[in-house]
Order: sequence, then C-alpha cells, then structure tokens
Amino acid sequence: MHDVLFLAAAMAAGALLGAIFFGGLWWTVRRGMSSEWPALWFFGSLMLRMSTALLGFFVVGREDWTRWLFCLLGFILARFAVQWLTQPPLEDRTRSTPEAGYAS
Repeated sequence: MHDVLFLAAAMAAGALLGAIFFGGLWWTVRRGMSSEWPALWFFGSLMLRMSTALLGFFVVGREDWTRWLFCLLGFILARFAVQWLTQPPLEDRTRSTPEAGYAS
C-alpha cells in the first residue's frame, strides 16, 4: 500500500516539475521574443528550468528506479497538459496566413 502512495506522489511531483518546466518555457518564449536581450532570457530560463527539473528528479527518485519512472511519466503528462492549455483559440488556428509576395 505504501508503494502505491509513493509512486503516486512521485508521479504528482513529476507532473509539478513538468508544469514548471514547460510552463516556464511557454512564458519565456512569450517574454523573450519581445525582449531587448532574447538570448539572455532563453539561456537563463534554460539553466533555471533544467536545474530545477534535474534537482527535482534526483530528490524524488533517490535510488528507486520505479520512482524515477513514475516521475518521468508525470513530467511527460504535464507536457501534454501545458501544450493543451496554452494553445491558441480555435479561430486563430483556422485562420489562413497570407502568402508572402516574393514567393510567386
């Protein structure tokens, strides 16, 4: 019974780490594209997000490979959740993009 609780907690922790990682990536792209120093935004965000995710994986996983696996599963599920939550509205996705004039 305790194993199931530990694995569920590892999966929840992985989902939280994934939400922080991929949500931070979405936020960085939004802020970095309009910034005066986009390289600094992207590099700083990468270092912060990667170190947070790796530290979280090491804390959650410890020496048990099943905790690592469930943490990774939660991380991957969070990727799909953030992707779904941050997609543009349907009317923006179906609108056609004008063609460039030089391509004809």
